[in-house]
Amino acid sequence: MPEMKLPGPEHPITIAYHPKRVQVEYQNHTIADTRRALVLTEAGYKPVLYIPRDDIDMAYFTRTERHTHCPYKGEASYFTLMMDGVFAENACWSYEDPYPAMQQIKDRIAFYPNQVTVHELDAVADPDRVRDAILHTDDGAGTSQREHWPPSEATPPADALDRPYKDTGAI
Repeated sequence: MPEMKLPGPEHPITIAYHPKRVQVEYQNHTIADTRRALVLTEAGYKPVLYIPRDDIDMAYFTRTERHTHCPYKGEASYFTLMMDGVFAENACWSYEDPYPAMQQIKDRIAFYPNQVTVHELDAVADPDRVRDAILHTDDGAGTSQREHWPPSEATPPADALDRPYKDTGAI
C-alpha cells in the first residue's frame, strides 16, 4: 500500500467552505451548480474547488482507467466529459476513498480549469442580515415584527403638509 502522509507545517492543506455559488459549464451547458463547494488549498498549489456529486449532472461523465496517487489525499479516479460529440478526456477527478485527514472531499469532484468554465457567482447572503431584514417585515397582521428602523429622512416642516406642492409651480 502506498505511503500515507499527514498535512502539517511542511505541507499544509486546508479545506474550507467556499462562500460563492459555483457553476461549471462544458460546451456551453451547465453541468454543475452548487452553493456547497469546498476549496482545498495545498502547499504551493493553486486552490481547487471540490463540488458535491449531488450538485453535478453525472450523465455526461464516464469513468476512465486513469488513477493517480497523492500521499496526502489518497487515490484519485478520473472522468471524461462527453457532450454534443465533444470529449474532454480526464477532465475531472475524485477521491472516492480519501485518507482520513481528507474525508471532507469524499463524494466530491474537482475539475481542471482548462477543460471546463467555472463561474463564481454571488456570495451567499449573511444570515444575520437576512434574519434582521425578515424581522423588520410585515408579520401578516400589518405590523413589523420588531421596532421600526429609524427614518432615513428628517421629518418635513409643518407647512409642507398644508402645501405639498409649494414652490413647484403647481396650483
